[in-house]
Amino acid sequence: MDQQVKENGNCSGRVVEGPTNPMVTPLLTDLYQFTMAYAYWKANKHHERAVFDLYFRKNPFGGEYTVFAGLEECIRLIANFKFTEDEISFIRESLPGSCEDGFFNYLRGLDCSEVEVYSIAEGSVVFPKVPLLRIEGPIAVAQLLETPLVNLVNYASLVATNAARHRFVAGKSKMLLEFGLRRAQGPDGGISASKYCYLGGFDATSNVAAGRLFGIPLRGTHSHAFVSSYMSPDEITDKSLRSADGSSSCEDLVSLAQTWLSKIQWSSSLRGIFGETNQSELAAFTSYALAFPISFLALVDTYDVMRSGIPNFCAVALALNDLGYKAVGIRLDSGDLAYLSCEARKFFRAIEKEFGVPGFGKMSITASNDLNEETLDALNKQGHEVDAYGIGTYLVTCYAQAALGCVFKLVEINNQPRIKLSEDVSKVSIPCKKRSYRLYGREGYPLVDIMTGENEPSPKVGERILCRHPFNESKRAYVVPQQVEELLKCYWPGSSDKPREDLPPLKDIRDRCIKQLERMRPDHMRRLNPTPYKVSVSAKLYDFIHFLWLNEAPVGELQ
Repeated sequence: MDQQVKENGNCSGRVVEGPTNPMVTPLLTDLYQFTMAYAYWKANKHHERAVFDLYFRKNPFGGEYTVFAGLEECIRLIANFKFTEDEISFIRESLPGSCEDGFFNYLRGLDCSEVEVYSIAEGSVVFPKVPLLRIEGPIAVAQLLETPLVNLVNYASLVATNAARHRFVAGKSKMLLEFGLRRAQGPDGGISASKYCYLGGFDATSNVAAGRLFGIPLRGTHSHAFVSSYMSPDEITDKSLRSADGSSSCEDLVSLAQTWLSKIQWSSSLRGIFGETNQSELAAFTSYALAFPISFLALVDTYDVMRSGIPNFCAVALALNDLGYKAVGIRLDSGDLAYLSCEARKFFRAIEKEFGVPGFGKMSITASNDLNEETLDALNKQGHEVDAYGIGTYLVTCYAQAALGCVFKLVEINNQPRIKLSEDVSKVSIPCKKRSYRLYGREGYPLVDIMTGENEPSPKVGERILCRHPFNESKRAYVVPQQVEELLKCYWPGSSDKPREDLPPLKDIRDRCIKQLERMRPDHMRRLNPTPYKVSVSAKLYDFIHFLWLNEAPVGELQ
């Protein structure tokens, strides 16, 4: 292990920690990667230098953009790629007995020191066909990396995009909370969802493990079970609470809350809205306030929102206010969220006016209950007073689309470009080692992504360049870029001395994602009928693609 860490940091003196999930090992791959690796080794082809592109073919969720995520975990795997003796023994048992010992000796010495990884920055907005990662290295080890790399990018990018779409619909001013752990696909699904939803623009998570691992802010209060566990105020034994400044003490917060409830009930502006509230709910709220006077936020829909939950919450909040504490707000987890949020807001404003409590009308209202893009959009159209959304199932399971569909295709071997053909044009690969650029227009928006051959000159600011659709001859346009951004940078140079990009902290990746999304043209971002973003190739690469296509495609014969 010490030797592994030493090798890991060799290329630049920086040691990269292992993958977050200990299940991410060289064995996290498909069996056919090992059978191909053996066949390459048997044919003495395993050291041949290959180039693979990892990309996707179609944007998810019916949209026209994707957020790229998962790069850091890919680099963590590559930096620590090494087989243990136990793993080699298992591979030996899993392959046919005819496999020679020399292959397993080869696996013992295998690492990624001869591999180079070029990637778009994590958190970038990306588009179909443009390589997210380019892997260069001996073909056998590159092939062994295929499945884990696709696995690490696929869900990460899908759920980050889902989070970004929810943020776009909710708007910049709303607090977005990821509450999906209990509904996620297993522990890793839950941890990954929390990380990449934060990257995609969410503000906090309920997932404590993810908070510890990634430094994501944590949010959460109590459930219906806490409220219904109380039978009466008599269950509260210690009812005292010191004031916020420590100068005085209230010996009976329960009685103070009940006094306030009576005042609310008979106030001129709120008279007749509610009668007797549920006293066990009042007891639960008071007990919670005694435990968390600084951050009191109550779930108000256990019994009846307007006839019990809201009045009980306000009574406890006003009691806390007497002691110098400011309650945070409420959570609604059922019912007509638009209507209830508006009614709750009216209630809070009436309290502020009636009793002269500054800021009470601006009390935070959080909504949860199986929210998704469509329900957020519907709430916006109806009009609501929700300040924060707790979103779980539809977000973390990516209910609207199961997978992104990343692929890993050989584009060059021994400096010879390769192409994968298909009757479905969308599945034809773009051959050779490429460079990718984003061209920006006068207004600062990205106009088009263009791929060129590795040795072609870079597009230049102010110089006209012909951008061609990779496969449709009639789709082409001249572009005069006002800014040119090269997309692929080296994140793992192997044993070479090429400069290596740093892996930024999660917060910086999140900031990058938010800035990139803000820079996109609004018609690419809209939910309904978004304008497709243009992905193109240079004229020279276009000609080469079609030359190679004709060269490799068999010619039919009519009898």
